[in-house]
Amino acid sequence: MARTSWTEEEFDTCVADYFAMLDADVAGTPYVKAEHRRALLPFVSHPEGSIEKLHQNISAIMIGFGFPFIKGYKPLPHYNAKLPNAVERYLQKMGEPAFAKPKLGMAEDAPLYLDTPPTQRNAPPPKVAEEYLSIARKFDVAARDARNRALGRAGEARVLMHERATLRQHGAPELAKRVRWVSDKDGDGAGYDIVSFEPDGSPRLIEVKTTTGWDRTPFHISRNELAVADRERAHWRLMRIYDFARRPRAFVLFPPLDAHVSLTATSFQADFH
Repeated sequence: MARTSWTEEEFDTCVADYFAMLDADVAGTPYVKAEHRRALLPFVSHPEGSIEKLHQNISAIMIGFGFPFIKGYKPLPHYNAKLPNAVERYLQKMGEPAFAKPKLGMAEDAPLYLDTPPTQRNAPPPKVAEEYLSIARKFDVAARDARNRALGRAGEARVLMHERATLRQHGAPELAKRVRWVSDKDGDGAGYDIVSFEPDGSPRLIEVKTTTGWDRTPFHISRNELAVADRERAHWRLMRIYDFARRPRAFVLFPPLDAHVSLTATSFQADFH
């Protein structure tokens, strides 16, 4: 009779297998989920149905970690409290998965699909949203995305293409040519990443935040970015790109940001008296 509890080693084995499938899933490489489940049977003391349920639990945890999940494994929340730790162990051992390392030069030259911000939608957040967000806070997913320079630059490049394509669509090709990737040319100190324009020529100062996860994945924002947002309220906006590994979508937040998100101080500057 199969045990009802899982060992740490069994969790680690199933999590590694899940990431292997997820890399293939995002890349569009064919694989068979049933074959993966059967291949795990010699290494875990649980039936195939329990493995399938565990993979659904991992899908739910992927949302908390700000990653895409395997579409064929519908997220199943209320998982074993030790399972997120297995995901963290995998990431510490293997590093960022392949889908979290996008390459520059592959941005589509077309406008992004712009959604409404989560706080402005009619539908309330999922009932399990707090469960996902607790994972994001515990493992500091916002800091991980902020450190992922490849992801950040790829997101900025996508917004650069979006802005230029949008201006061309609005009959302003000369303005499109003037859109500038400030953080790439001048560094990160401006408080925004891209200078663009409205079709009438007024400036748009765009700070880009990118994640491979869902639209409610937390993000880091610097004190300087907040200061510039407050000083340039008429022109500054934050473009949040999500689901970047599959089909990038975005929404825009306007100052004041605390009307949309909860701002939490995570560090302080220490000046000598």
